[in-house]
Amino acid sequence: MDRHALRDDQFARIEHLLPGRTGTVGRNSDLGNRLFVDAVIWKFRVGVPWRDLPERFGGWCNTHKRFSRWAVTGVWAGLFNALADAPDNEYAMIDATIVRAHQHSAGARKKGISIKP
Repeated sequence: MDRHALRDDQFARIEHLLPGRTGTVGRNSDLGNRLFVDAVIWKFRVGVPWRDLPERFGGWCNTHKRFSRWAVTGVWAGLFNALADAPDNEYAMIDATIVRAHQHSAGARKKGISIKP
């Protein structure tokens, strides 16, 4: 599995929110929404310019235009809002053994400092 691509269950959660699907106004690209979303994820995870998209995602110019159209029409904002309502917080888990606090951060009095009223 490609680590920069969505799994089937992840894409199923967002598929109904994307334009160009069957039964909606507008047209879908020949390659489909899934490949396009995977291209956008790959681009931002890797951090490359649009021109450096691999050929397997199709033309970089068309991908960029479609990304920009979705941004202007609010598709990305709607997608993020829908996903924020049901977050998967696995990524936010923090192991307490790696959290360190400085000794003074606990509010203990510091030596030699007097507190004025």
